[in-house]
Amino acid sequence: MSKLTWRPQPGPQAEFARSTAFEVVYGGARGGGKTDAVLGEFGSHVDHYKSAARGLMVRRTRSALEPTIARAREIFRPQGARWLDSKSRFRWPNGAVLYFRHLDNDADADLYQGHDYTRVYVEELTQFPTPAPIAKLKATLRSAAGAPCRFRATCNPGGAGHAWVKARYIDPGPQVTVAENGLTRVFIPARVADNPALLKADPGYLDRLKLVGSEALVRAWLEGDWDAVEGAFFDGWSASNIIAPFAPPTWWYHFRAFDWGSAAPFSVGWWTVVGDDVSLPGIMLPRGALVRYREWYGAGGDGKGLRLTAEEVAAGILQRERGETLGRWVADPAIFAQNGGPSIAEAMAKAGVFFGPADNTRVGKLGALSGWDQVRARIRGQDGRPMLYVFETCRDFIRTVPVLQHDPQRPEDLDTAAEDHIADETRYACMSRPLTPTEPKAEKRNPLAWDWDRLRREDRARVRW
Repeated sequence: MSKLTWRPQPGPQAEFARSTAFEVVYGGARGGGKTDAVLGEFGSHVDHYKSAARGLMVRRTRSALEPTIARAREIFRPQGARWLDSKSRFRWPNGAVLYFRHLDNDADADLYQGHDYTRVYVEELTQFPTPAPIAKLKATLRSAAGAPCRFRATCNPGGAGHAWVKARYIDPGPQVTVAENGLTRVFIPARVADNPALLKADPGYLDRLKLVGSEALVRAWLEGDWDAVEGAFFDGWSASNIIAPFAPPTWWYHFRAFDWGSAAPFSVGWWTVVGDDVSLPGIMLPRGALVRYREWYGAGGDGKGLRLTAEEVAAGILQRERGETLGRWVADPAIFAQNGGPSIAEAMAKAGVFFGPADNTRVGKLGALSGWDQVRARIRGQDGRPMLYVFETCRDFIRTVPVLQHDPQRPEDLDTAAEDHIADETRYACMSRPLTPTEPKAEKRNPLAWDWDRLRREDRARVRW
């Protein structure tokens, strides 16, 4: 059997190919040579470990795998690998194998329990809304033959999983190795400039990327900018919505909003309404603006809920707001449902935490008074000043809400497959203090004065008759 003839390009592609970290994510700009990197890495793995090399290549949809399979034929052909379409896998003469699979939904990852692989590759990692199915795939990494087992992934900014991928892999910094439970992970950024072979073969590629649309999309695709979110549901969000913490005056109206979750995350937000225009360092908060000054997000590292009881959540709320006086408390109306026993709201009330049902309108006939329009209107604000602010200590809000995307099937709603729990809770808060459109004031008339305009219209009508 011949050896792999493909060679990585100098720079990030070569770093990816030789990394010994357990998890490596290679991501950023389009055209960075990411697909070649993962295929070449497995080809090299086959050269070294022969029949012990067993790989799994995963994408969200089957159609998305087709270009990868086509490129794999070119890279693996010199090694004698054969594509077996009926089994959707490449098989080498020495017994090595690489399967190509797609996960239509997260539950499909359960089908791989009991499988053994030395490599798991996931293309477009950000298309997975939560890390849960990825964690299940990692559990298949084991080798009775002693071959090194590793996880590799590629991705671009954006997508339903943007927030968790950014937090886990990108935020620690490029080429920064993070150790967790004895395993290491690292992020290697990919940029178009790191793929000179592509630029030489297709000199117009960069110019075409610059024509894709908005500035945010160009930055994300061309530079791999993870802070540029194209197609964000709350497209008015900016750094001006984030402020440094301060002590809100006690005479301002304070309240809490709540979105319940047990298996899924819950979200508690503490809000205050600015009582009058107030100057802070570098910013003026307008009267009536909402300020999120504290949060409690009930999620574990796997993106799932903490599975706390209603009483435990209530105890945590009381502990965090000790000594405060709050006004209205609003929560998802679903917590008031009685399904053969006391509701979640009743259980929390017995523990000393009270809620009233929030207006749960998402998209409705009320125009600016519908739920998401209220959130969007407050984020954008009035006269160039936002009407919704978030303390920089509310990290889970900042991590999840600005990157939420539109529902592909219903663009006026957001994609509920993503981490939308804090957004829902924020919607309840905004609907409890709705912004109303400012109508021009009607001119007051003296009821005893002659209506000269009406008299002139009547005169013209008589003349026409």
